[in-house]
Formats: sequence, structure tokens, C-alpha cells
Amino acid sequence: MAEAAVAACAVLQCATLQASGICKRIEWRPYEQFREAPVNALSGAPWRERPPFLRRVWGTLRRIAQPSRWLARSQPSDRLYETQVRNLLGHYPAGDYKPIASEKPAATDVRLVAYYLPQFHPTAENDEWWGNGFTEWRNVARAFPVFEGHYQPRLPGELGYYDLRLPEVMRRQVELAKLYGISAFCFHFYWFGGRRLLEGPLDHYLATADLDLPFSLCWANETWSRRWSGREQDVLLAQRHSAEDDIAVIRGLDKYFRDPRYLKIDGKPVFTVYRASLFPDMKATIARWRAEMTRLGYPGIYLIATNAFDFSAHRDHGFDALSEFPPHNIRTPSIESSLSVSRFRDSGRIRRYADVVAAEKVKSVEAGVVHPGVMPSWDNSARRPTSAQIYHGSTPDLFEQWLGDAMKRAQANPANERLVFINAWNEWGEGAYLEPDLRYGYAYLEACAEALRNHT
Repeated sequence: MAEAAVAACAVLQCATLQASGICKRIEWRPYEQFREAPVNALSGAPWRERPPFLRRVWGTLRRIAQPSRWLARSQPSDRLYETQVRNLLGHYPAGDYKPIASEKPAATDVRLVAYYLPQFHPTAENDEWWGNGFTEWRNVARAFPVFEGHYQPRLPGELGYYDLRLPEVMRRQVELAKLYGISAFCFHFYWFGGRRLLEGPLDHYLATADLDLPFSLCWANETWSRRWSGREQDVLLAQRHSAEDDIAVIRGLDKYFRDPRYLKIDGKPVFTVYRASLFPDMKATIARWRAEMTRLGYPGIYLIATNAFDFSAHRDHGFDALSEFPPHNIRTPSIESSLSVSRFRDSGRIRRYADVVAAEKVKSVEAGVVHPGVMPSWDNSARRPTSAQIYHGSTPDLFEQWLGDAMKRAQANPANERLVFINAWNEWGEGAYLEPDLRYGYAYLEACAEALRNHT
């Protein structure tokens, strides 16, 4: 029933788009251009996400080892079903919804930069790896609640289940970002030894000069695997760093750096590295990057490392700054033992969002320039339905409080380096998005605007 409701919602949205004439402008690839769906090599059946045997054993042992999991009353399935149906039908507290704003906040000395996932469109690689027509929306639609009060599934608001091949989508995203005081997007950038992935939306942005919101890039320099399904050993596309690739990637970035909209500090393009620890010699790589930027005629490059996977000591490696990338490096207790969870859940953690906000306010920060980071929410149930990391209880008010504290911390940086990074603009598969949804409307965007208005 729940799946049928999601499907009906998708059909209704498609009909609406067709009625408006928008769908006619999608350049759909002919059927024969699609590759066959990936199959299980052993059975020949289409790929289905199923955890490997050892992980299933580990999940069983973990449930046995934690008394709270087998002594506590398990959540009745009908209660969870009711939670899911209420969410699908939009039966939310009336006070949660915030309508669209009529005026934008004034600029401040702190700039808000939102990470942007350029994923929501079909690609040949995802057709091959996950099945024809795959986008992240397939994951988002399948999410289900694992305890009563769990906010899943999440349904998009004004923008719907959009396709980034439609130019109107990105145009409206820019309009909304500007209306609520977002200073720039930071697009995730995917480069594998010269091979690009998910480059279409970014290249469209570059080619469309009237998308007039500044932007920067974050190199998501991880190996791609089936990690979403718990099969990280199944490598889809490996990341291999080398001295030659260090030069090649800078030359590949040159066309973006030269765009007048590209975010710069003292004339230097701002470039973020997601996982600096994966480089064999990060310090040598940075030296090559700076030398190549000089040869290309730039006054330099402003390099940021994220603190993902406990990376620190950014200055020792040659970075100009560190940016926080929550939920990485956030330490708060799990509350799962106090909840009655679904019997389908086999691993993961559940934490309180309010605990995160409190902990972030009093934490110590390493020396040097550190750009604070915040997240509107976090729940990757869409990607890992039975083993998600969930930060429960996010509200726009709590997010505004955290963002306001982050903006105050950013004032410790030099005047032209006061950035706060928001994870994210549209990470729907991780429950981390500012874009409007059916429950909260524009409330998380309004929290950004209010934090800017209240900043002194």
C-alpha cells in the first residue's frame, strides 16, 4: 500500500509536468540506448540490494549482544505502517509548514555556502550499476520508518521529484537560494583519472551565465562502490591518485575557475577536497597544484580540506583552511536502546539532533582557519533502509540555533574568509536538504534567512 501511494504520487507529478509542457523538453534517450539492467552473476536475477552473509551474521549477533534489542518490546508493524501512511498522506502537524518568503535578508559579513549534489538525472553509469533510469529519487521513495515518530519517507515540495536535465529546475533552485540568503553552491565534483561523472548539471550551470549565484567545487575523491547496500567490497569505479593526475585535475578545473561567478578569496579560486587522507602525499600534491595554478596565471588557489573521516592538522598538509562536514566528527550518544525499533533494522545508530546542537556549541576547534559546518538534518534511511545513521528530532528552530552559533564562530576568521558550509542543499538520500518538502515547506530555508537577520 505504501509503495502504491509513492507510485501514485510520482504519476501525479509526471502528469502535472506533462500538462505544463515541461516534460516535452526532456531529451529522453531512445530505449535502445539504455544498457541492460545489471544482473546477479550467480543467479542471473536483476540486481537487488542485499547485505552480504557476514554482515547479516553480524547484525544477528549485535541484536543478541544488546539486551535492549531483544528485551524491549519490538515496534508493532501496524504502528509503523500507520506512521508511514501518515507521512505519505501529508498528515503533519499544521504548525510545521512555513510558506515561501516575500523578501530576502540583508547580506552579512558571513557567507553561507550549501553543498549541492548534481545527481538527480539518469546517467549511463548508473543505468549499468543500479538499473535503467536510476536516480537518487528511487532510494528516496523507498524509505520507511523504523520507529514511531520517525520522519520517513520524505516527500519533496515545490520542486517535486525533479530531473536536473530540465533547465527550469536549476533556475528555480538559484532563485530560492538567493531569496533566502545562500551566498553560493558548492558542487560535488567527480573526477577519476580524467573520467568525469555526474558532470551534466555542473556543465549546464557553467554554460548558463544568468544562473547568477556564485559557486565552487568540492572534489568527492572517493572510490565508488556498492556501499549504499552494504557491499563496499564491490568496486564500481576506483579512485587512484598520482602525480600526473594532480596536474591533470587542475587543468580540468581551469574552465570553472575562470568563470566570473566562481567563488574566490583574494582572487584565488576556492577548492575543497573531501577526503584528503586518501592522497599518498597530500603535501606534495598541494605543492604541484599551487605551482600549476601559477603557470596558468592565477594568483594562487584557496584550498580547503573537510574534516570527514577524522581528518585534521590541515595546516601541516598545506591547506589554507579546514571545513567541518557534519555529521563527521560529531560525538553524541545513541538513543536506540530507548526506542522500540523495527525488526528489519540490523545495524546503524540513532541519535538526537538536539544533542548535536548542544555539543557543537561547546566543542573545541583546532588551530588555524576553520569554516564551521552545519546540517539541517541527517538520516540516510533512503540509502540504507535497515542500517541507517539517524539524527532524530531535527526542527527548523534547532537548525537556526546551530547555524547562528556557527556564524558567530566564523567571525573568528579573517574578514574575507568567513564562510559557513551547509550540508546540504539537496542531499535527499541522506535527509540533509534545505529544499522545500511537504512537511516543513520553506522552513529550513527561512531558518537560514532568520539566522542572517539575527547575526551581529
